[in-house]
Amino acid sequence: MTTHVLILCTHNSARSVLSEGMLNHLAAKLGKDVKAHSAGSAPSGRLNPFAIEALNNAGIDTATYRSKSWDEFSVDGAPPLSIVITVCDSAAAETCPVFFGGQGQPVKVHWGYPDPSNAEGGDEGKRRAFELTRQAIGYKMLQLLALPLNTMSKEALRTALEDIGRA
Repeated sequence: MTTHVLILCTHNSARSVLSEGMLNHLAAKLGKDVKAHSAGSAPSGRLNPFAIEALNNAGIDTATYRSKSWDEFSVDGAPPLSIVITVCDSAAAETCPVFFGGQGQPVKVHWGYPDPSNAEGGDEGKRRAFELTRQAIGYKMLQLLALPLNTMSKEALRTALEDIGRA
């Protein structure tokens, strides 16, 4: 049974898109039945070009990616979500979305990343920040994929995901 993971950030243009790409890429490489999705509470309607560049440079096809609302995951026919991860940086006083919808109640955790869009140093500084963020996200996604997702209780899964988020 596929484990569906929704990754949220307010605008669904950078960190959540990096997370979706990395989780889907790594799950496919490892033969894991996990499908990542991303969305935002106030989607910008565009993807950050540096996020797309970082994913493309890692060999990830982003042709079908788009900035979308989390409302798409609260309607009939939406994938049954097992996990919802917010990736905004609450330390930077960003407003993180809180997801209520979907069938059943997915395990919800927060893995905050600083916004690479705010990196200094012009385009090259942003490229470095996006690449470092992509790598950091990939590391956590590998840890998520190492979990026995189909056999864990919700509470055990929440604890494991919170531990990954603190690492």
